[in-house]
Amino acid sequence: MKVQEEHCDILIVGGGVGGCAAALAAARAGYRVILTEETDWIGGQLTSQATPPDEHGWIEQFGCTSSYRRFREGVRDYYRRYYPLNDAAKGVTFLNPGNGWVSPLCHEPSVALSVLEGMLAPFVSSGRLTILREHIPVTAEAASGDRVGAVTLRDLRDVAVRTVTAHYFLDATELGDLIALSGTESVTGAESQVQTGEPHAPADPQPGNIQAFSICFAVDHIEGEDHTIDRPAGYDRWRSYAPHLEPAWPGPLLSWTAINPRTLKPVNYRFGPNREAPVAFSGMWNYRRILDRQNFVDGFLSSDICLVNWPMIDYMEGDLINSNQQERSHHINRARHLSLSALYWLQTEAPRSDGKLGWPGLRLRPDVVGTEDGLAKYPYIRESRRIQAEFTVREQHVAAAIRPEGSTHAEIFYDAIGIGYYRIDLHPSTSGDNYIDVASLPFQIPLGSLIPVRVENLLPAAKNIGTTHITNGCYRLHPVEWNVGEAAGALAAYCLKHKLSPRAVYREARSRTDFQRSLVQAGIELAWPKTLNLDEGDPHRHAM
Repeated sequence: MKVQEEHCDILIVGGGVGGCAAALAAARAGYRVILTEETDWIGGQLTSQATPPDEHGWIEQFGCTSSYRRFREGVRDYYRRYYPLNDAAKGVTFLNPGNGWVSPLCHEPSVALSVLEGMLAPFVSSGRLTILREHIPVTAEAASGDRVGAVTLRDLRDVAVRTVTAHYFLDATELGDLIALSGTESVTGAESQVQTGEPHAPADPQPGNIQAFSICFAVDHIEGEDHTIDRPAGYDRWRSYAPHLEPAWPGPLLSWTAINPRTLKPVNYRFGPNREAPVAFSGMWNYRRILDRQNFVDGFLSSDICLVNWPMIDYMEGDLINSNQQERSHHINRARHLSLSALYWLQTEAPRSDGKLGWPGLRLRPDVVGTEDGLAKYPYIRESRRIQAEFTVREQHVAAAIRPEGSTHAEIFYDAIGIGYYRIDLHPSTSGDNYIDVASLPFQIPLGSLIPVRVENLLPAAKNIGTTHITNGCYRLHPVEWNVGEAAGALAAYCLKHKLSPRAVYREARSRTDFQRSLVQAGIELAWPKTLNLDEGDPHRHAM
């Protein structure tokens, strides 16, 4: 088989949120960039994983990069330009197309895809950026010293391969695949309390202790029609499946009774297609609703569209990070059966407030997620392999309960390259942990968390920076991953321009300060306002 050889300045492996932001920054700086993506949709969490952004309550005013803000406004402009909004929705400054209470911007995956492709289009047209869809990395070759020399990619459509050499390699994959292939020192799962001193860390290291992943899907509801799917394979098992967690789960996963992540007490969810009150925490239909028919002219939509990313589809029976390809496929296939079983249960057996069972009018929407079977193209990934970094963010740096009394900010980092805010939010795990959901404080992203302890020309650009299993829970959300990716792309470009290594930029005060100045000029916020009302920053404040 002939191997095609290519060269670029910066190879970004992984076209998710961080990868797109990294490509934008690197191409904007004038460098030749290749961006790869495993699926046929760039955008990761926002598109192929079909998950609307999880954000803090200040997001409309501050707390993200200017390019991420342009993305958000691009989504709203798309709806204003192409969709028949009614007069009331046209007058809403911060339009939320789905009015889902989990986010101030719930939208269709395809709209996010269109906006991201539009943001990158000028660089594709100019030749600075090449996007290789449906490509995965298969090998990474070392160069002289502690450097990556080349990465070989396989085209999933025709099994062709190409080898790409570059000055810098960025891992923006969902699971940290390039980190593993290149032999970059890394961590998986949970570190021990001895290693990190974190209150919520386990007594011993647990490298296979990984948060659950989910296969999301979209539905609408057509009253009086029957859209019940065929009984899924394994339904009998999943309908009675109760996860073995500590503290214990209150019953079957396919149930309206679950666990409140913050209190770890049983909670009863409500569900009423097209009928739930438009307030926060009113029910699961509104939770991640991505189109609310009340935003559009009468007759445009026969139903809202609801994105299902609920506790009942959290798959915790396998670890994708430490699995080989065959094992990954096995677990993903089982997770797909779980998601389809959840839908079938909703259609046929789910208890209703009127005493009936199921909503046969629930209709799977393959067109919304861009697949034939109606399930998202890729699993929603909450945790990645993480580099062993020059600096690792620990729970002590960000958790509200263990910061000095009266603190409104997390640890101040002299080498900040961005900011973020979300609760430390870990879903049930493969090792039997239930939720870990505790308050954090508005935090910074330190440059040291992007610098591997040894390798000189590989940078993390997603959820794979130097955090712990615990702090990954607040650094993993959409705007933070975007900021990480954008900063990584900017760092690679800065190093090429000034003939410096990332480690030198980190360690040398003058270079570090100059790099930080360039980030500010590019619209990246490095610090939070000195005065913050934490109640206003609550991630779900927009729906209170």
